Amino acid sequence: MASFLSRSIYEERHKRIRADLDARGLEALFVMIPDNITYVSGFFLDVATFERPVAAIIPKQGEPCLVLNELSTNHVAEAQKLGAVCIDNVHIYAEHPRQQNRLYTIVEWSSLVVNVLRELGIERGRLGSDSMTLRRLLGRQAEGFDIVSRAELLQEMRLIKSAEELDILRAAGRLSDIGQGYYREAIAEGRSMAEVNGQAALRFGQLLAEEFPDDHTWYMVMSTGAGPGSAAPHGPVADNGYRLKRGDSLISGVLCRINGYSMENERTYILGKPSDEQQRYFSVMLEAQQAAIDACVEGNRVSDIDAAAQTVIERAGLGDAIMHRTGHGIGLSGHEYPIDTAFNHRPLRAGMVMSTEPGIYIKGLGGFRHSDVTIVGKDRPEPITTYPRDLESLTLKGAPPQVPRTHCQVDNPGCDDRHFTHAQPCAGIEPQ
Repeated sequence: MASFLSRSIYEERHKRIRADLDARGLEALFVMIPDNITYVSGFFLDVATFERPVAAIIPKQGEPCLVLNELSTNHVAEAQKLGAVCIDNVHIYAEHPRQQNRLYTIVEWSSLVVNVLRELGIERGRLGSDSMTLRRLLGRQAEGFDIVSRAELLQEMRLIKSAEELDILRAAGRLSDIGQGYYREAIAEGRSMAEVNGQAALRFGQLLAEEFPDDHTWYMVMSTGAGPGSAAPHGPVADNGYRLKRGDSLISGVLCRINGYSMENERTYILGKPSDEQQRYFSVMLEAQQAAIDACVEGNRVSDIDAAAQTVIERAGLGDAIMHRTGHGIGLSGHEYPIDTAFNHRPLRAGMVMSTEPGIYIKGLGGFRHSDVTIVGKDRPEPITTYPRDLESLTLKGAPPQVPRTHCQVDNPGCDDRHFTHAQPCAGIEPQ
């Protein structure tokens, strides 16, 4: 069964938007940023908006509508059929003139939009928008309209996740943990990074197809560096052909989106016995990350997350090895507000979702970073990525372990761990 958000979620969002319009004397809100369009409509954009502008229009009175490029014609119709889109009124513009059944074209976008506004009973007045490119796109058609920025409205609305959103994120977190297990099994001395990433990605893609066959999913399984190259937080210039060797550290990343909602899950692995240096850096990183997770409680400030991790790292004398903030908000975007975590002193509120990913980077040796996603709680944090984080679990002492099965529950209904592998087979299951 698909896990699209219910229509009532979108109706409540539209209600909040209309209340804001009424309070500010605005006739309508134009939503033009892709993730914001998904937030108010459920539609996942299939066009690059810098090439083909699109908009969701939420009027103060009347039904909301979408203005889409003809590339989205079949896409939006299918999404409406599946119940994934909550806006029924769709206006399509064409790429170029046609001889019959003519539509507005891309060069007539502004005329189409003004005509849509007239249909909504809006001839002039104040319009809100999450993107001030609206004024440029309307051009001369903007005469009679005062366009003001309301980007902050949707930023604030997206900050606290609903119960349905959190359930999707929890599901994505559970799947990313399984994907991290696939990554661990793919790591082997002498294997290239391209092979490791490819093998893990194949299995993870198959998992998403099994678990969410009727949903909109996206995934990426990768390393952000191995060996000395992992000292660059986003990886070296080129490492596809790098072959793993004993003594390397490796930072893996398992990323996915389920119906728009993003998840990231990162771990630092060590091939072979860790050196004293590696043990030290790993230990400090792990302590710093736990401090960051512990800070994800209502009443603390956003900046307290970063401060908690930084305090641990600086106390260990490794302040110069910090190269980025500790984390960021996560939801419809992989990185979303608050992204200024080190400098944002607003109070944390329950239902916010944050990544916690302090890193230590030692030139010539490697990097050490875990990333976990945590729901801010009233009394305690709720990490929703829970793959083992300790050094012993992430030290690869030999060849990848031979695992008995992955789908235990299929063969043995008594096993709760449908996808997780086990050191020993479940009762009655023979190893592969």
